[in-house]
Amino acid sequence: MIRVLLDTNIIIDFLNDRQPFSFHATDIFRQARNKSIELFTSSHSFATTHYVMKKLLPEKVLRANLIKLNEHMQILPVTEKEIQHALSSNYQDFEDAVQVFTALNGKIDYLITRNIKDFKLSPIPALTADQFLQLNNHSSK
Repeated sequence: MIRVLLDTNIIIDFLNDRQPFSFHATDIFRQARNKSIELFTSSHSFATTHYVMKKLLPEKVLRANLIKLNEHMQILPVTEKEIQHALSSNYQDFEDAVQVFTALNGKIDYLITRNIKDFKLSPIPALTADQFLQLNNHSSK
């Protein structure tokens, strides 16, 4: 099964119904519900999603949404190992480096993000949600 790590922006697109991006994010979650892909995110992304979304939703609603979200994805830990690799890497953006090293340690096949240019050094293919859906729909036929 294809293992996909979602970057923070994709999760927020989904939860906040940010148009036009939420259309593809929703389709990715649909595939996970149908068990055709496995979804992951980093513990850092999950916490950052809460931080961003708490400005938009009441805490009780937000937590209920995050609990439901967690039913369809697994959270990979960000440990000292990922932090050390990110700090000593050539990535310009530290947070993106943390995502890459978390994905590597989680044996992820694709990293889905809206800012693929920041992941050009990644050994794991970084795709937009739309690109991933085109690739996955084509390869599953």
